[in-house]
Amino acid sequence: MTANQEPAFTLTTSRGFTGWLASTGGSLVFSTYQGGKIFFLGLKPDGSLSVFERSFPRPMGIAVSTDARTLFLATQVQLYRFDNALLPGERQGDYDAVYLPNQTWITGDVDIHDVGVGADGRPVFANTLFNCLAQTADGHSFRPFWRPPFISRIAAEDRCHLNGLAMENGTPRYVTCVSRSDVTDGWRDRRRDGGIVVDVTDGGIVAEGLSMPHSPRLHEGRLWLLNSGTGELGWVDPQTGSFTAIAFCPGYARGLSFFGRYAVVGLSRARENRTFEGLELHDALASRDSEARCGLLVVDTMTGDATEWIRIEGIVDELFDVAALPGIRAATAVGIVGPEIGRAISIAPD
Repeated sequence: MTANQEPAFTLTTSRGFTGWLASTGGSLVFSTYQGGKIFFLGLKPDGSLSVFERSFPRPMGIAVSTDARTLFLATQVQLYRFDNALLPGERQGDYDAVYLPNQTWITGDVDIHDVGVGADGRPVFANTLFNCLAQTADGHSFRPFWRPPFISRIAAEDRCHLNGLAMENGTPRYVTCVSRSDVTDGWRDRRRDGGIVVDVTDGGIVAEGLSMPHSPRLHEGRLWLLNSGTGELGWVDPQTGSFTAIAFCPGYARGLSFFGRYAVVGLSRARENRTFEGLELHDALASRDSEARCGLLVVDTMTGDATEWIRIEGIVDELFDVAALPGIRAATAVGIVGPEIGRAISIAPD
């Protein structure tokens, strides 16, 4: 490698990863804003790993419909809707899903983090710059519809770093914030222990004292999240506010999805800057004689064991989101630049 060349991208898996993925009957998609790409991980017909990537400017939150036919992706200034152009049982080469971009909303650079699918099929999202939950709005960049009670007004100031969104039956239920600050960029002063979970239904704080919490998800009756500043996957009891950690994650944990009893966690190599410095995660890694890694970790939520993993090295250091694609064995997506999009035409039935 010469001085002007980027390090090669490499992806390695645990020995049992493909077998585990086969057992789920589905596949995965994850985003890296730092690498400017989304990756689809699935299985080819011969059982080997299928890896497909597309480039987008700063891809962040991913939301998938319950039938996995629709996928939403937040990028730096746009929110995209993709739909599977293949019918059930249809294939195109090795793929049983070809996600075709069918709609986009230009939101501007509002720093969208998590995205959810509303009951009406439209996206809702964590508008981090404006400290609120928002929806797409015809003729406007977005429509704010909820903000935490401690945020005094809608302003482009990223006061509390509202980043995570847990949906319940198509309705926003919980959000995570790094702090309850009501001044611009105030969340950075409380990264170590100012994290909270807020109930969207009544604005009540159901958990506090967390460290940079991310990726709240409701799954099988529990509210799961990543306590990123300590490197822990666990669940919150909204009645008591307690957080129960079940597994340590060797990296900055961000992005969470589930296949049954198995959690899939995104890991990043923490940057050496003010955002990540001074967190318990660094000491926890050192005490385990380990370093932060980039990749995915599969955790058995019944035992807390990390059963499978993916490690990513090279040009990608940080992931943001990961989502399960149930019933999809291998997926691809059509990009928005180049001749391919001109030939990707899907005709609705008459």
